[in-house]
Amino acid sequence: MPMSDEFKARLFPTLPEIADCFTTPFHVYDEIGIKNTCRELNQVFADIDVFREYYAVKALPNPAILKIIKEMGLGFDCSSITELILSREAGGLGDDLMFTSNNTSQSEFSVAEEDGGCILNLDDISLIDKVMRIPETICFRYNPGAEREGNAIIGTPVEAKYGVSRDQIVEAFRRARDKGAKQFGLHTMLASNELNYEYMVATTKMLLDLVEKISTELDTAFDFINIGGGLGIPYQPGDAPLDIVKMGQDITSLFNTFKDRNGYAPALYMESGRYVTGPHGVLVTTAINRKDIYRTYIGVDACMSSLMRPALYGAYHHIDVHGKNGMNTEIVDVVGSLCENNDKFAIQREIPVVTDGDLLIIHDTGAHGHSMGFNYNGKLRPQELLLREDGSVERIRRAETNKDYFATLHFTDKIYTPTSP
Repeated sequence: MPMSDEFKARLFPTLPEIADCFTTPFHVYDEIGIKNTCRELNQVFADIDVFREYYAVKALPNPAILKIIKEMGLGFDCSSITELILSREAGGLGDDLMFTSNNTSQSEFSVAEEDGGCILNLDDISLIDKVMRIPETICFRYNPGAEREGNAIIGTPVEAKYGVSRDQIVEAFRRARDKGAKQFGLHTMLASNELNYEYMVATTKMLLDLVEKISTELDTAFDFINIGGGLGIPYQPGDAPLDIVKMGQDITSLFNTFKDRNGYAPALYMESGRYVTGPHGVLVTTAINRKDIYRTYIGVDACMSSLMRPALYGAYHHIDVHGKNGMNTEIVDVVGSLCENNDKFAIQREIPVVTDGDLLIIHDTGAHGHSMGFNYNGKLRPQELLLREDGSVERIRRAETNKDYFATLHFTDKIYTPTSP
């Protein structure tokens, strides 16, 4: 279900006062919910010798959230230098950090090697020669091509820009070993927001089978496999949640079988983002206008610069109208103020009748909500709040201002003048 009853019970009683204190719009995240999900993941895979979740920082790159995640024993999966810096500032060091980038420059690799380094997860065989120094632990992202199918969000592997192909993967590890690598990992990421646990089990089997093949050819063991992220959450009421318990049992069984055959088992890593924080965040916005033409439109004080998933993917985010559960309903479009017709949080959605001043709670924005924000039309991204375990609410990111927007227009002049012919 979208937004748990427990989260509602913690947030809704004081939400009008919170809105008065901070003003809307804002994303607010639930500390208790995030911690509980971290515990759940660790418990589900407790029977595997070594398991670690590397939180996908791109989902919610806020230092306050990252510190909570670090406290729960998770590492960080970073796709950019900025995310790597954020993770280091949250306490991530060395093997706490997985740098999964693509089309990476040598200058970026140089920064990745600083401050204790990180686990490099290389996306392309050509990058072996572009890394200044091959670290002792190296990982490659694997693209199985036609061997597997992806899904609508991430696309099919054959069409994906990510990863090393099947015919390159053994050579990639051979070349890395020849350059000094001593420990090896194998990673893949094939689906996004996947609710069928069997898909992730099949991915695990694929990687373990490939590890056996590579190990035989190169006479080397593997330190870990990383089955990526992509664990889904049920955005729509009535959607069955991912069966994480059965997923854990089946994957554990695969690891036990591998261990029986090979005398050891690699560690299991994952890089979930959405699953860890997605359900534990909401976007709170105020109704400011009602427009009745061919349809009824409810205008709110947030727009797709605060949450672009509905416009980008046609994604569904459930909406509550505060204090109106069970009251008369109507069918409306819930829209923002951006000069784009796809600036809609809901299209022809049945919700309680809304009047100006009502608070609308848009569910499941704890991942890929604020982080995908942008400034088209000069729109500014909203503040982020954290609902603490003791019931207090803390601002963890202020709203952007016009001064922020114009900051990049203040710079030291730099002009190129062509030389005379």
